[in-house]
Amino acid sequence: MFDICHWTNEPETWLAEADRLRVITDRHSDFWRHTHDGAERHSGHFFGARVTSGFTAQVRVVARCKNQGDHAGLMVHLDGQHWLRAGIGYFDETPQLLSVLTLGRSDLALGMPLGEREDLWLRITLTQGTLRVQVSLDGQRWPLLRLASLPAAAEYRVGPVCGTPERGGMEVAFSDFSLQPPQQRGLADLS
Repeated sequence: MFDICHWTNEPETWLAEADRLRVITDRHSDFWRHTHDGAERHSGHFFGARVTSGFTAQVRVVARCKNQGDHAGLMVHLDGQHWLRAGIGYFDETPQLLSVLTLGRSDLALGMPLGEREDLWLRITLTQGTLRVQVSLDGQRWPLLRLASLPAAAEYRVGPVCGTPERGGMEVAFSDFSLQPPQQRGLADLS
């Protein structure tokens, strides 16, 4: 499925196979816009596929986030001012579930600490401008991480994302990437 994806900020070292994408992050790679400290970054590694209507995208992520700002997950990108990324991130000295929504300015929403865990599954569904972000620790049960909105657009890009703003060299593996029509499930449905 990775054959339909294209890079924004291609990393120096990466390998895409039929069912797996391996990346070693470059230094100072990140996505943030007008944050509390004035950061303005659009240098993260994003391997996105074009979509022109609603979708459900899913991916498994394995990453060892160990420095402030390290992150790996799934991204929906409209343009440089409108996007969402969610996944594993290093914040407050521990790996955590997190999401960043950018609508002109970036925010940060924390899920839960992950401890020593280095892998998880992510699912994002877009229907009628609403993003439903789900996470799974076992690939079976999918609790909600975030509901958010993006402006309506003729085209979005969705796919794996990773970055290391303070360093380089984080190894990330993405697998089981899928892109399909949007799943129509209620918020209480964890399947």
